[in-house]
Amino acid sequence: MKTLDAIAALIPTLAGRIGGGASDVQAAIEGLSDAGAVAVLREAGEVARLIEQVQGLCAGVIARPSTRDARHSGLAQSRGHRSAASLVQELGGMTKGEAARQVRVGEALLGDERDGAGVDADAEARDGATPEEPTVQNWRHVLRDGLRSGTLTSAQFDAIRRGLGDAPDGADDAWAHAATRLVEEASRRTVEDLAASARTIRDLLDPDGAEHRFTARYERRSFRTWFDSDGARRASIAFDDEGGAFVDSIFAAALRPRRGGPRFVDADESARATDLVSDSRTNDQLSYDLLLDLLRAGALADPEAVFGTRQAGVRLVRTVDGNGVPAPVAMTEDGLSALPGAVGERRICEAGSVPVTVDSCGNPLDVGRESRLFTPRQRIGLAIRDGGCRWTGCDRPASYCEAHHIDEWARDSGRTDIDRGILLRGFHHMQLHHGGWRITRHRTDEFVLHDRGGGQTVLLPRLPLRCAWGDVDPPPKRFRPAA
Repeated sequence: MKTLDAIAALIPTLAGRIGGGASDVQAAIEGLSDAGAVAVLREAGEVARLIEQVQGLCAGVIARPSTRDARHSGLAQSRGHRSAASLVQELGGMTKGEAARQVRVGEALLGDERDGAGVDADAEARDGATPEEPTVQNWRHVLRDGLRSGTLTSAQFDAIRRGLGDAPDGADDAWAHAATRLVEEASRRTVEDLAASARTIRDLLDPDGAEHRFTARYERRSFRTWFDSDGARRASIAFDDEGGAFVDSIFAAALRPRRGGPRFVDADESARATDLVSDSRTNDQLSYDLLLDLLRAGALADPEAVFGTRQAGVRLVRTVDGNGVPAPVAMTEDGLSALPGAVGERRICEAGSVPVTVDSCGNPLDVGRESRLFTPRQRIGLAIRDGGCRWTGCDRPASYCEAHHIDEWARDSGRTDIDRGILLRGFHHMQLHHGGWRITRHRTDEFVLHDRGGGQTVLLPRLPLRCAWGDVDPPPKRFRPAA
């Protein structure tokens, strides 16, 4: 169905649900049942996504004659605006960032159509390919079709496209597969998580390009301070990847109780966590005080006094094949950010490593029923397999999660084995136990979430980890890294 047909079909349906032509929309909606409100919001969201397509395409058309080369004769410039995004912002009543995204999405849609048509024709003439067969530009077509079908919002489309970037030579099939999987996960992931997953998958598939991007960000690292007009000293920091991950781990370890970290801790740690939660300072103020404490204490800081029970540090995950050959890219356990393999090798020299044997799906080995709680080594295994909270739509990293026994210890004689455990953030762990939800798993198949109404949702693994375990093949070796 074409976009305009879809909009035309939804509008009367939506109007009928709201109240059969009632003039006071607010009164009509306030009179809806809970189920009716959910249905109306879902259909209104579908209309909004379709309208976004119209806005994006119009923004792309406006951007064509509004380039800098057009100077004052450009479409946007002739209407008193410096750029197409400025004109779109005014017409759409949106923020500057939203307008810029609309322009990017519109240009991408229009550009993909022009580029894709030419490439597909060339491929068909050269190889005798039919229109249904994969072509060079299909990975972009996957995103375009996802947007047009309403599967993706413009924000999701933009996040995935910018995260994946341009496919290097010979990698189009891998990029198309990755784009397809990301589109499938879009309804269960936040826009931020989709963008981060797309970047990580790109770096796993393109380790040469990842090294180049890592080096470029490292060269841009900086720190500067200045005084504002009130005489207050301010600072600006641009982190490199490794330094940023280390700083994140420091503040996460210190502020985790304020940010929804694990609740199952010993008495002493529980008391410290309670004190921190009740502290009158804001998170920003606590972060500032922690930074100054770190600067004062330096390398001699007492880990327990400054960081709490777990000393801050960046834990990296790096796959090694059956022949002992390590992957060219490592990932941070928290956030699943890709780093060059050389970083992982350097960290092994400094801190050592914990070997974990996994199968092709990333499932580690069992350890039996000797312990009621998961051991630190088992937690490492769960973090490697799950990459964070597995609840649908949650993007909390592994260090914020609790290990849940899908077979209860007492009722089901549940084993404290990795294949019967799953990582959940504290809120979702509590929701599962107190809300009538349950999680099941047949052997090493996917975990299945059963809601209180008897329905079920398959919890898919995080795509960056599926990519790391070999779900998507990297492109052939190139002679020149991608920018």
